[in-house]
Amino acid sequence: MNRVYVCSCFGITEQQVKEHADAGACTPRQIASASKAGTDCGSCVRSIQALLGRGTCPRRELLEQGKPAAALTATPELTEAAQAA
Repeated sequence: MNRVYVCSCFGITEQQVKEHADAGACTPRQIASASKAGTDCGSCVRSIQALLGRGTCPRRELLEQGKPAAALTATPELTEAAQAA
């Protein structure tokens, strides 16, 4: 398996960032909360932003509809993904 590291400080791979994003993390800050990536030297934050892109984000979609995004903060998928990291 070819691993491409995004965050060398904590050994976080592109695949892990994508898994956290699939589980609902939509911003670099949310990725950091789930995996610690971007919380040490910060050099990976732009790479994380690039991986996240401007794709769909359940929280962003709720906000655009005028609904509270807090309802999605503790999804089981995001909790499991954070524990697996």
